[in-house]
Amino acid sequence: MSNSRLIVIAIDGPAGAGKSTVAKALAKRLDFFLLDTGAIYRALALQASRLGVAHSDGPALGKLADSLPIRFDAESRVWIGSEDVSTAIRTPEMSQGASTVSAHPEVRAALLGLQRQLATAGSCVVEGRDIGTVVLPDAPLKFFLTARPEIRAQRRFDELRARGQAVGVDLATTLKEMQERDQRDEKRQVAPLKPAADARLLDTSDLSFDQVVSAMEQAARSRLAL
Repeated sequence: MSNSRLIVIAIDGPAGAGKSTVAKALAKRLDFFLLDTGAIYRALALQASRLGVAHSDGPALGKLADSLPIRFDAESRVWIGSEDVSTAIRTPEMSQGASTVSAHPEVRAALLGLQRQLATAGSCVVEGRDIGTVVLPDAPLKFFLTARPEIRAQRRFDELRARGQAVGVDLATTLKEMQERDQRDEKRQVAPLKPAADARLLDTSDLSFDQVVSAMEQAARSRLAL
């Protein structure tokens, strides 16, 4: 399907709510491209770790973000320069790192323009934690996905196990780290995690993957006349 007008669908929510997998499937059904803004912060955390920049050093991270050579390809893989870092940024360490670096105002300011620029490449589904509230507040359709903490932790643990990254990590640890991240994301002074006033709230706790995607697709086609 080709789109004569650029349309943005914003998806926000906490870790483990299913944003990434749902956003990818929704984008495919609508023939939109996917912009995973969380991957940008994960990539910054990875780059900082490799270059010895502390995740607590806001000014240094802001400078690093200004020149972060990140790009997404047609398969939604994430690249830093000529390296595919799609797997490297999905570890528990980079999940925590992304939450830490994203709390710095210098980082938020540096990456805001990049995110908005990437979203103008075509009709897209954009997922993150402050898309509907800060990055793209004028998006015509916004969703806020959530689920009970224990459900989100189980999903994240299963995801890590499927990738072979669950060594030394158990479900209790995953839940604890997720709750800590929730607190950081919700209480940070800049762009805290919260639903936009006009976002459609969707609790995915007791819904199947297909039910979630189908509900969002129906809302998109109805609301946006697709």
